[in-house]
Amino acid sequence: MTPGIDNPPAFENPFDSAVSAEERVYNTAIQTHEPTTVRGIAERADCDPKTARKYAEWFAKLGIMTKHDGETPTYERNDGYFEWRRVHELATTQTASELQSNVQALTDRIATYAERYDAEHPEAVDALSPPGDISTETAFVELTDWQTALFELQRHEQARRQQAGKSGYAVSQR
Repeated sequence: MTPGIDNPPAFENPFDSAVSAEERVYNTAIQTHEPTTVRGIAERADCDPKTARKYAEWFAKLGIMTKHDGETPTYERNDGYFEWRRVHELATTQTASELQSNVQALTDRIATYAERYDAEHPEAVDALSPPGDISTETAFVELTDWQTALFELQRHEQARRQQAGKSGYAVSQR
């Protein structure tokens, strides 16, 4: 499968092939979307809390996780880091022409959905009562694809600006 607008590339696993505690904590970290204690991370990663703390601290320093200080510190995935990675990857692996072509394809796809659903945004459409002869199942699939196309369009536009030296894109630390 070739990376493109419909199938973003998978992130490379930075760890050895053995499933180490570090890798288990990393895999837990990238799936932690709510502030979670070290104990919770350790349980999900099946490791000692000291090990989980060590790697959670390290991942927070790298920007992969966000640390929330408090009586009991918590950690969660830093979505801004992964957004930055996706934009950076697009900017460094695709030519300006490829990015422009993808932007045009995404723009066309978005316009087709907007016309088909007579709406400016997928959130304006009730998937349970789609227009015309569109089934609810089809509406769910298409509305999800429409939302994905909107996100990918933003990423491709950011990558184009990054290539042109106008980025200003930074990793957010929530």
